[in-house]
Amino acid sequence: MARIEEIMTLAPVIPVLVINDPAHARPVAEALVAGGLRALEVTLRTDCALEVIAEMAKVEGAVVGAGTVLNGDDLKRSVDAGARFIVSPGLTTNVAQAARASDVPLLPGTANASDIMRGMDLGLTHFKFFPAVAAGGLPALKALSAPFGQARFCPTGGIKAETAAEWLGLPSVLCVGGSWLVPAGAPDVAAITARAKQAAALKG
Repeated sequence: MARIEEIMTLAPVIPVLVINDPAHARPVAEALVAGGLRALEVTLRTDCALEVIAEMAKVEGAVVGAGTVLNGDDLKRSVDAGARFIVSPGLTTNVAQAARASDVPLLPGTANASDIMRGMDLGLTHFKFFPAVAAGGLPALKALSAPFGQARFCPTGGIKAETAAEWLGLPSVLCVGGSWLVPAGAPDVAAITARAKQAAALKG
């Protein structure tokens, strides 16, 4: 738990990345780290995602994690590729046990009280709130935070540069996940660095 909190507090925003070309991996990671964002979530939504993780893991200062991890096999392949933390869209016993066996920090997705209670039964207190906007937005997370005072969250899904600070203003929120930092296509390194600097300076 301490290790996932350390990752969640490296910066106010964890970029959520869908990279379709391994050649873009290092320039994107270098731009994000230069802008002050060190924790990077590479989603397993592309055929080259594991290669992207391996390339980004070579960038000094980058703490690369795997997102969209759905099962133990995904988790093992991600860790073998160099992922230092795991993010899943939901919470299953299988993924939680695989993370424990691999000794890798896990940030599982939760959307309701039952998810959070299941996570606590598994010894977890740090969660992704997903899909943040579709699951009820700020009012929903405020309500969920009340009975679970020890829980800490990374809301992800539908959060924008313009709304991130409002989410970060919740005491239970340590960071947010954001996909706005790196648009699809060939990376504009200067633009990515500029967006990263703005995100790194966000405060709740």
